[in-house]
This record gives sequence, C-alpha cells and structure tokens, in this order.
Amino acid sequence: MLQTLRRAGGSLVMTVPKAFIEQNHLQDGSQVELSLEGSRMTIEAPTKRRYKLEDLLAEMPEGKLPKVEGWDNTPAVGLEVL
Repeated sequence: MLQTLRRAGGSLVMTVPKAFIEQNHLQDGSQVELSLEGSRMTIEAPTKRRYKLEDLLAEMPEGKLPKVEGWDNTPAVGLEVL
C-alpha cells in the first residue's frame, strides 16, 4: 500500500488504514509498536494478554493465598449466589 507523507509541524506523518484500525480494535489514543530494520518500518498493534484464573492461582506460593478480613461478611451487591 502506497502512503503519502504530510508535514505536520516539524514532523512527517502518514495515516493508518481504516482496515488496520478496525482489525486491531484501535482508537484515538491507542498505542502501537514500531520496529525499524534498515529501510523497513513495521507497525504492530499490541495484543492484550488474557489471564486465566487457574494460571494466576498456579503462580501463588503453595498454601499462601491472600486473605481479606471480613470478606465473607460483605453484603451482596449484584446477582451473587450465596
């Protein structure tokens, strides 16, 4: 895809294609990773890491799960089943 550079202040800027924006769920203020290799520039949208409860619990020291005093006595605020 051929892009035209435009001057904005002391910099040159180019637009990001709409397809790339939609494909990577980007919006105003999103950050992307630029990689430079010689005359090649690559733009990547960082992926959000998905955490699984079982993986997070596996990282906890054996038998040392954090405890919050009074947790069992807090009132329900949604559709919790007690």
